Amino acid sequence: MRELLTECPNSETMKVFLATIVVVLALAHGSQAQSTQVEELTKYFQDLSAMVTSTTEQLVQKMQAETFMEDGKAQLQQIQEKLAPLAENIQAQLNPLADNVQAQLKPLVDNVQAQMEELFRKVLDQTKAITQ
Repeated sequence: MRELLTECPNSETMKVFLATIVVVLALAHGSQAQSTQVEELTKYFQDLSAMVTSTTEQLVQKMQAETFMEDGKAQLQQIQEKLAPLAENIQAQLNPLADNVQAQLKPLVDNVQAQMEELFRKVLDQTKAITQ
């Protein structure tokens, strides 16, 4: 019975199930069954009803969470689609600027490197002269 409820948690199934419970309870009361059996059946159906309610609530929450995630993914996809051309435009503008800066700095870097090499040679020559 429990497997049936977890497989078919739609509202039509729940209506039929609850109607069946009412009929069974009415028959149980109408047939003058023993009081303890009626109480046990009542408790069983109350527990079953609580389980159906809990399962339905969990299913609704899960569906809402999935919908929320799908909506979030769709919004991020839209943002990405809007930002992609902007990023390409910025990159297209920055590439020439970066090339220009690199072209201007290359002679300066080469000059500093040449000066450092010359300084290193002088220090090396002076060190050799001192040690001899």
